[in-house]
Amino acid sequence: MDIYEDIYEEIELNSCPYCGGAGLLDDGSGWCWTVTCMDCGSQTGEFAFTNDENRKEAARRAAYVWNIGKVIRSDLGE
Repeated sequence: MDIYEDIYEEIELNSCPYCGGAGLLDDGSGWCWTVTCMDCGSQTGEFAFTNDENRKEAARRAAYVWNIGKVIRSDLGE
């Protein structure tokens, strides 16, 4: 099984704490995980990893922070 499939199957995300939208767990930069709301753009900070061994732990930390509502949100005009 691909390491990414394993991560995405194991980690569950709550709805966005601001708007109720779906969260997306992403390592698009290849060195850190974030969770971003697909509707309003709220997001977590970046959780860095340096190798495959700590990649999953960084994803879990990003999901945990998202699930407890510790997210950054910028409204229009801010």
